[in-house]
Amino acid sequence: MARSKFLFAKIVACAFLVVCASVYLGCSGGGAADGDRELYKQVELFSDAVTIVQSDYIKEVEPKKLVYGALEGMLSSLDGYSQFMDPESVRELEVETKGEFGGLGLEIGIRDGILTVIAPLDGTPAEKAGLKSGDKIVRIDGESTRDIKLMDAVEKLRGKPRTKVELTILREGEEKLLHFVVERSIIKLESISAARVIEGKVGYVRLTEFQENTPQQLEAKLKELKKCGMQALILDLRNNPGGLLDVSFEVAEKFLPKDAVVVSLESRRPEQNKVYKSRGKKNFLDFPMVVMVDGGSASASEIVAGALQDNRRAIILGAKTFGKGSVQTVISLKDGSAVRLTTAGYHTPNGRSINDKGIIPDVKVDFKPELKKKPEEKEDDIFDKVEEKPKAEEEIYCDNQLQAAVDVLRGILIYSADKDSI
Repeated sequence: MARSKFLFAKIVACAFLVVCASVYLGCSGGGAADGDRELYKQVELFSDAVTIVQSDYIKEVEPKKLVYGALEGMLSSLDGYSQFMDPESVRELEVETKGEFGGLGLEIGIRDGILTVIAPLDGTPAEKAGLKSGDKIVRIDGESTRDIKLMDAVEKLRGKPRTKVELTILREGEEKLLHFVVERSIIKLESISAARVIEGKVGYVRLTEFQENTPQQLEAKLKELKKCGMQALILDLRNNPGGLLDVSFEVAEKFLPKDAVVVSLESRRPEQNKVYKSRGKKNFLDFPMVVMVDGGSASASEIVAGALQDNRRAIILGAKTFGKGSVQTVISLKDGSAVRLTTAGYHTPNGRSINDKGIIPDVKVDFKPELKKKPEEKEDDIFDKVEEKPKAEEEIYCDNQLQAAVDVLRGILIYSADKDSI
């Protein structure tokens, strides 16, 4: 029995060596190197550890559990976004990309070793409960999240609708830990949650996530707004945690002239470096723009904001973005599991890396919902009022960032009209 376990450990180690050597040779272009020899040396430690566990642990451990555990540890040690996904986690990821699942509506990540809220999604239980970008989740249902793996956190937060989960939150500026009890529900991810003319001739589009059909939806909405007389646009990317890289490129290029640089990718292999340039297809160039961002704007949102900022196509307004400037690639493995690996970092057209730095707005406006309130209604209006839904113009008064964006574009339109009349 002991010999069979020892043999298993050696087989696993050899298989691991073959994989690692293949990856190494692929990255280095072949040839032995000091790194190659060091890799073989370190894998011996893995072989020894597996042998010890198989022979001396209190009970017999399934080989797959040992290998999966090793892979999880290896990937999580790289950065806050790389991870190993077992087949069940891969299926969950596929469900999420379809835009509907049971959960809280939180985009999360590991930052500085702590489980962190990237953004609560619009209209979800997380947003309604008051969770915010940057919140540190220190306990889930009373259990500490110290050293928690990202997929383990996802599994704890997701669940059947109408079940509840308790979150203990560390929030910057708060002296005490905050406690939230959030009821799960079916999360339906809508790429565009709002598109309308909000004041005068200023159009407004709120883009909540970058999904496969986002470019087509956005183009249709922009055409509708132009038919309604839109002469300026606010693109709201606040609390947009990102999505697909190619989709962010397609969104950004809609507002840029042909051959304008949108984003550049820099990977370990120089031959895989890539510069994305606008193809000049169906561009919307004939109106001024403001892009709204905040600490919940991440990844693909930052690509769009950075591209329009560096190309001087739009004014970026709001608060500094999250700062996720890396690209993850999901690589399938033979048994249905997968490796989600950070394979590249991206740079704005001017060569800025925003990883952990974020996009700095041209016009900094912190969100203060109490700053402006709706005008007081007269007593007669209260009784005569029939329409319960607030008008688009009224919504501006409880969102000072949106008010600031409208003011900026209104000024540009007035200036342009005066300039044309000279």
